[in-house]
Amino acid sequence: MDSILKKAETFVLNSFNDNLNPNYVYHNFCHTQFVVSKIKEIIQDENLTETEEEILLLAGWFHDIGYTINSKKHEDHSITIAKEFLTQNEYSKKNTETVMACIATTKLNEKPTSLLEKIIQDADYSHLASVNYLKISNQLRTEFENTGCRIYSDQEWLEENISVFNRHKYYSKYANLNWNSAKNENLILLKKDLKRLSKKDKESSKNILKDNKSEKSIETLFKLTSANHLKLSYIADRKANILLSVNAIILSITLSRLISKFDNPSNYFLVYPVIIFVVFTVISIILSVIVTRPNITSGKFTKEDVANKEVNLLFFGNFHQMELNEFKDGLKEMINDKEYMFTSMTRDLYFLGKVLDRKYKILRWNYNIFMFGIIISLVAFAISYKFLR
Repeated sequence: MDSILKKAETFVLNSFNDNLNPNYVYHNFCHTQFVVSKIKEIIQDENLTETEEEILLLAGWFHDIGYTINSKKHEDHSITIAKEFLTQNEYSKKNTETVMACIATTKLNEKPTSLLEKIIQDADYSHLASVNYLKISNQLRTEFENTGCRIYSDQEWLEENISVFNRHKYYSKYANLNWNSAKNENLILLKKDLKRLSKKDKESSKNILKDNKSEKSIETLFKLTSANHLKLSYIADRKANILLSVNAIILSITLSRLISKFDNPSNYFLVYPVIIFVVFTVISIILSVIVTRPNITSGKFTKEDVANKEVNLLFFGNFHQMELNEFKDGLKEMINDKEYMFTSMTRDLYFLGKVLDRKYKILRWNYNIFMFGIIISLVAFAISYKFLR
């Protein structure tokens, strides 16, 4: 008995060392040793013959050797390798078939029928009751990721583990008496972890939703404020254009109609009122032009300006002379930096306000000059008419 088992252990160890892909961090020789040790633990409580114990231990050594070939249908590969090894070592044909049946029962969702099959399946799932279950489980998860089987999220992995626990049951008397309690404790821990993770995800989702709402509010604030600023700028320009048009008409009428009256000496009293009126009209026209006249900036920026966040790429005056690629690179930098984008939007809003302040101050002066110009001109006309006529 010891001879064939020793040969089997050496053969399996060499096969794993020589042929197993290092990505298999769970299904390896350590796992095989663990399963064999659990088989020995169970058979000490069972009244088995030496032959039955030998069959179980041989099945334990070979049950995952198929991973050295391929993970898909690895039990079938394990059966083939075990049969070849036992045949070469002139092992009993009948016992070889029993070993193969025991290996076959380790397939997923396979239901054991004989006592030997129940024992090896319980040993193969004994890690469910291990105090190191979480560590063992993470090794299996890593193996799935390494071999391209599947990548699980934390929640998916916990749910998959809980599903395995709920479907699984031990068959041997020893496993039910000694492992079920520890298995249930591990299941409780998994459910607690899942509940904690779900709660954390909900809180995270709430925070994300809150952040999204906050960002949406900020976006709406900038959008409405910018729209209002542009509307006010349009109103200021329109008012300035009205004054410009009115003063231009008045000036053209004044120059064409009143100046021609100066040929007659009797109209000399009109000179001073007309001069005053023309001066105020010209000043009003100049102020209207200043309000509506656009400012032109350099239209260039450097990479250092972008890195130091000193340029506002939301305003065309800062980039209209730049190459497209340079502008795209700068804009990408700004988009990827929320603080930079917020600063640019704030700066854009601020300077829009400064422009509006300048426009409305000049516009107010313009209306005052236009109003007082008419009043003073009328007073001058009345004085000239009374004293100089």
